[in-house]
Amino acid sequence: MSKKHTDPTPSQAGSADGPPALPVPRGRTTLGMVAQRAGVSPSTVSRILNGTANVSPVKRALVERTIQELDFRPDPMARSLAGGRTMSVGVLTQFIDSPFYGEALRGIEDQLHPANYSPLFVSGHWNEAEETSRVALLQERKVDGLIVLTGRLSDAALLELAKALPVVVTGRRLSADNLYSLDYDNEEGMRLAVRHLHALGHRQIAFISGPLDHPDAQARMDGFRGEIQTTEPGYDPDLVVIGDFQESGGFRAMGLLLQSGRLFSAVIAANDQMAYGARLALHRAGLRVPEDVSLVGFDDLLYSAYTLPPLTSVRQSVYEVGQTAARAMLDLLARRTPPSKVIPAELVVRESTRMVRR
Repeated sequence: MSKKHTDPTPSQAGSADGPPALPVPRGRTTLGMVAQRAGVSPSTVSRILNGTANVSPVKRALVERTIQELDFRPDPMARSLAGGRTMSVGVLTQFIDSPFYGEALRGIEDQLHPANYSPLFVSGHWNEAEETSRVALLQERKVDGLIVLTGRLSDAALLELAKALPVVVTGRRLSADNLYSLDYDNEEGMRLAVRHLHALGHRQIAFISGPLDHPDAQARMDGFRGEIQTTEPGYDPDLVVIGDFQESGGFRAMGLLLQSGRLFSAVIAANDQMAYGARLALHRAGLRVPEDVSLVGFDDLLYSAYTLPPLTSVRQSVYEVGQTAARAMLDLLARRTPPSKVIPAELVVRESTRMVRR
């Protein structure tokens, strides 16, 4: 009887260039198996998993590919005991259901996941006492670091937190050991919006501001006021209404502008959510966008390209903010200095703005 011929599997087959590859092990893969197959030490694999390895990109890619091939799943508890880490990062947002913060949270999660860190999300609801309580809860959970998305926590409180664990904060400009701040150019973004409307011939421009105790709102107000003063008739405080960054606040603010009897041909809302509310108020008043009133938002949220009409908005990628914050956190955890960065603003022109009607 002839012997049955069996072709080697891809993992067993050799090549003319070298010895055959090690077979893929069966059962639960261990860190040692990954190290053996990749030709590195177990400690190198561990450091790459923890984000603390100082290795070449080629070696890192080899280890990461091997981890995928062997479907290696680290034991979080064992890693915590071995490295003194929980492999978790606390994230203090303001409203977890907000479309603005939602994009940032997705960026954070997408960046942390490949490094085997898990985010723990909590909401502060723009209340300092609540934020302080949520941060204390995250510290009780022994998070390895803390990402703060703007918020009301004082600079002094953030600097104190950085003495205990790595801190990344957005919307601030702070400098300290173990702390990284990430800011965006709100003022220049608002100037871009005003310049766009000026170029279209608009001079009576109304503004729906965010709450002025919010640093982003104050910067956007400064940008609006500074740019509007460069042209006639200049800044008119009667065309400015304070909102709350919510759709309902934009609706109410636009109602107040319409009731005031003041003439305006364009409106800038300090964020897209208020622009959505303002658009509804204009519709209810029988006014068309952009035929009767041009409308500009700020943030360029995902839905802004799909409103009727599609909304002209100042874009600063909130998803990129989340990604950048998470990358900075991984750098701090690896005892590296994150590169300084200001998220730039750009204007995305869509159908909600047009030349002023004379």
